[in-house]
Amino acid sequence: MGKNALWFRTLSFVGLAFFAVTSLACAQDGKSAAVTSGSTADHSTFEALKRAFGSGPEVTQACLACHTEAGKQVMSSIHWTWHYPHPTTGQELGKSRVINAFCGNVATNETRCTSCHAGYGWEKVQDGPPKDQTSVDCLICHDRTGTYTKLDNKAGQPPLSPVPPNAMTITGAPAVPVDLAAAARSVGLPARENCGQCHFYGGGGDNVKHGDLSSALLAADKSIDVHMAKDGPNFTCSTCHVSNQHVLAGSRYFVNAHDTKGTAGKPGARRDVATCESCHGTTPHRATSLIGMKLNDHVDKVACQTCHIPEFAKGGVATKTKWDWSTAGKLKDGKPYHEDAFVQSDGKRLHTYLSTKGDFEWAENVVPHYAWFDGQVRYTTTEDKIDPSGVVEVNRISGSPDDPASRIWPFKRMEGRQAYDVKLRNFVYNHVYGPETDTAFWTNFDWAKSIKAAMDQTGQPYSGEFDFVDTYMYWPITHMVAPKESALECQSCHSKDGRLATLAGFYMPGRDPFGIVDKLGLGILGLVLLGVFGHGALRLMTSRGRAHHG
Repeated sequence: MGKNALWFRTLSFVGLAFFAVTSLACAQDGKSAAVTSGSTADHSTFEALKRAFGSGPEVTQACLACHTEAGKQVMSSIHWTWHYPHPTTGQELGKSRVINAFCGNVATNETRCTSCHAGYGWEKVQDGPPKDQTSVDCLICHDRTGTYTKLDNKAGQPPLSPVPPNAMTITGAPAVPVDLAAAARSVGLPARENCGQCHFYGGGGDNVKHGDLSSALLAADKSIDVHMAKDGPNFTCSTCHVSNQHVLAGSRYFVNAHDTKGTAGKPGARRDVATCESCHGTTPHRATSLIGMKLNDHVDKVACQTCHIPEFAKGGVATKTKWDWSTAGKLKDGKPYHEDAFVQSDGKRLHTYLSTKGDFEWAENVVPHYAWFDGQVRYTTTEDKIDPSGVVEVNRISGSPDDPASRIWPFKRMEGRQAYDVKLRNFVYNHVYGPETDTAFWTNFDWAKSIKAAMDQTGQPYSGEFDFVDTYMYWPITHMVAPKESALECQSCHSKDGRLATLAGFYMPGRDPFGIVDKLGLGILGLVLLGVFGHGALRLMTSRGRAHHG
């Protein structure tokens, strides 16, 4: 056994003994059953749906005849508005507002970006989403035929006959005409396939954005995600992201990083959050052993995801880890080209260079980046001045070891390189999509034209001079939960070169030498050794005395 491992076990025993009395608490075993809910209505029997539909809004109009409040509810949700006024920072966020929604900006690229909007026909961000309730797309969330989808460049419209040549869907598949009537008669509660069309493929492809949301979850086994596993609870997304009047729990702009109310799934208890504690409680480990009690003690400082999601981008679907826009625009023989140098574990080749987007790097089974996180995220907007001499954080996460509301969280840290205004020192918008215009970068590969057109259209000040700056973007990791036997072990963090080696500002046993716990452990060990040797010496002396007396 190595020196570090020996000391770690010694100190761990001391720590466990120290907390044995104070940490004793009841805990549940963490097992949950998938909750299924059957509707009392069979939509396939409804006369209003037994007809041909010529458009998505026609289907929605039929839905609203019975579901009279659904349209208004959807239109008040962030899925519709793409706008989130942050209650703490005061920032105006959401896809329609942020300068970098991972793959660029929505403004000026609407018909491409709004292909994943929960509605039909949002063609100009500045005007806001459509105002007519029939523009709400009921089928994208509620179709259960598995055939309904959207075109990737038509502002949320589904492919209808005749489908344009070479048309693609938002998942990157060849588009085929959808049967609106069949989809309407099939409706039910959303499945993973419904949510996944946008959330798995956002950012330009399968798993490229989040890292922990991919097509691998559609037919996952327990090694990929214990909650969504077909051979396990087989949860849908809405099992955790519960809906109240079409507003779903959970937000990447305002994360509940420290849920202290955990309900442990009690009947009638609050279900307004999408946290681990809302089902597993605040003492999730069995308290029948010292290690269980110590793990429960960790809950105050360590997010459940940190130990229980040791890797993301699992199941054979890689995630994008670096995106360099500055190299975009190179041509061969006057034409755009691509390079596909990364081979995914399922054998699929992924692009590592595109003339339209630049250079990329990919990875599978990624070890997260760890940071203290209190749930607050502040985005760098066009109004914020940046320092191009260093790496600019597109979204800054806050937290510290001294803050009771902060925990150590796992993140996907995306490396990027994107355009900024050299004189005004702020990020700039860029107009990339638009086959019918000569200012779109994907049409003419001219950054100067692209940026000026986007800044003019959005009404932003622009000096006319641009360059590229290195960036970081952080995405909290909350999916792809591993089986409990694959969770991190103590030494994964409590060692000199462990996962938390770079986190500063606090003492960690096993990582930081000669702290108070180390000294306490040495003291106890010294007393134990002194007692052993003293007892041995005393026994030796008394045995000699008896022998002499005899």
